[in-house]
Amino acid sequence: MYFLALAVDFDGTIAEHGYVTPATVSALERLRQTGRKLLLVTGRELNDLQHAFTQLEIFDVVIAENGALLFEPGTQEETRLAPPPPIELVQMLADRKVTPISVGRSIIATWRPHETAVMNAIEELGLEMQIIFNKGAVMVLPANVNKASGLRHALATLGISPLNTVGAGDAENDHAFLACCGCSAAVANAVPSLKKEADLVLSKDHGDGIAELVEKLIRDDRLLLPLTKRAILAGVSLEGEEIYIEPSDIILIIGNSGCGKSSYITLLTERMAERGFEFCVVDPEGDYLGLDHAVTIGGLADPPATEEALRLLLQANIDVVVNTLALNHDDRRHMFMDLVPAVKKLQRSSGRPHWFVVDEAHQFLPPHDPGNRAAPRLAAGAILVTVDPARLAPAALAEASTVIAMGSSAGRLLQDLADILKIPGPAHAPQTQGTDFLLWSPRTNRPPLVLKQEKPQQAHHRHRGKYATGDVGEWRSFYFRGPQLDINYQASNLAEFLHQSDEVDDEIWLHHLRSGDYSAWFRHVIRDDILAADAAQIERNESLSPLESRKRIRQPVTARYVIPAVYNGSASLPTAS
Repeated sequence: MYFLALAVDFDGTIAEHGYVTPATVSALERLRQTGRKLLLVTGRELNDLQHAFTQLEIFDVVIAENGALLFEPGTQEETRLAPPPPIELVQMLADRKVTPISVGRSIIATWRPHETAVMNAIEELGLEMQIIFNKGAVMVLPANVNKASGLRHALATLGISPLNTVGAGDAENDHAFLACCGCSAAVANAVPSLKKEADLVLSKDHGDGIAELVEKLIRDDRLLLPLTKRAILAGVSLEGEEIYIEPSDIILIIGNSGCGKSSYITLLTERMAERGFEFCVVDPEGDYLGLDHAVTIGGLADPPATEEALRLLLQANIDVVVNTLALNHDDRRHMFMDLVPAVKKLQRSSGRPHWFVVDEAHQFLPPHDPGNRAAPRLAAGAILVTVDPARLAPAALAEASTVIAMGSSAGRLLQDLADILKIPGPAHAPQTQGTDFLLWSPRTNRPPLVLKQEKPQQAHHRHRGKYATGDVGEWRSFYFRGPQLDINYQASNLAEFLHQSDEVDDEIWLHHLRSGDYSAWFRHVIRDDILAADAAQIERNESLSPLESRKRIRQPVTARYVIPAVYNGSASLPTAS
């Protein structure tokens, strides 16, 4: 299930003239039997509501007094979300003959045309109160207390994301709480302004409309929403068509190193955040340190804890990057094996995280796990990123409903994937140019689409942890040795490489430059084809002086990676081994 809860208003929505029909109660009970939660969101005071409707136990939580009070019928527990009404305001309204008037735990309620008298009293007393209208009713509450604030609090107690909640109402005071739901519905008798804003306008009124909504929700679930609201934009085709991917999909992104996969993931997380979708990114190489909208756990020296990731995900609107740089490859797989079922369990209960991104997925899901552990079934909304489908477990490849292929070898990678899965390859795979990429569904016979790649708003820096300041290992380090092999200056990352390039003399620098050693190291160790291509062009330009060639090599490195200032010649570093 995508939608895990239904929140409904009382008067004018499930009730007509204060009465809820047995058919409406039966429809709500049927929905609850599917495992979904039911919430009642009303402007009524609790005592009045309990007298009007004696079957409150069908609801998991009641949000009363227009968001000021929570009541759990199962435990009879009340939680006040706002302070009690100011005594001086109640007294002033009584003195000014504002009748009828009702005083609840936090709410003061009366009827039109007393709104002017109420507003004048609030102003004279200098109170921070608000007036909310509900057709003919006039409700007075503390500032920032409404049905939306109450619903958000109730959903937090249930551990359910608002995006995975359907809301239904009929009146002006329902605008706020419907706006915070993932799907909003208006019964046929709703005020025109509510119908205009709702995702779904029901054909029937009051309780019959709610019964209609229940049937649609059980039958269609996430399909209640249009594609543009339940999904995120993957890209735009050459013909201008917008193509979307959904949190119910499993996405595979493949492409050679340096082709823009991580930059594309950064763009997707921006679009997730814009829509309110929560995401979890598993980051083994430090690509997403400092990613906007997210909290990072783990780092160069600190291993992440699965429990910490889940704790953060349980907090509303928290996106998480799980960085595994401090773990060795075997420990990374162990962590991943624990994380996947935990994320799936969290999704079933709360809807979060809506997207689960696994960068360098071959590190966690290799074709042949040395521990003979079966690849776990992926969470909904999983996005697997890898350089080559042959490096990923076939079981994981088979789960992909959408494949995005990037880089110069995009067409070949799609065919390689088809060969691994033993299915027909994509017919007439078009050629891509520049940063364009291919989107293909292996489960259809449709040819791949060419989509235009856009840049994320935030600057993206590749592997800023591992390759910029980490350690690629003794055997993969760059060694400045010179033509006579009389020195041995080691650079175990890009920061040290830039520092060493300033330390060595011109003869040594030019020896490696003319030999094409810099572009080879960038391509085969740093695995950045774009950086390698830039370096190769500089290496071929024999007219450049040593000083100018150093500057030109430095420019693309610092443009694509975060290099700490300490490595820019201002500090002394170990240079020789």
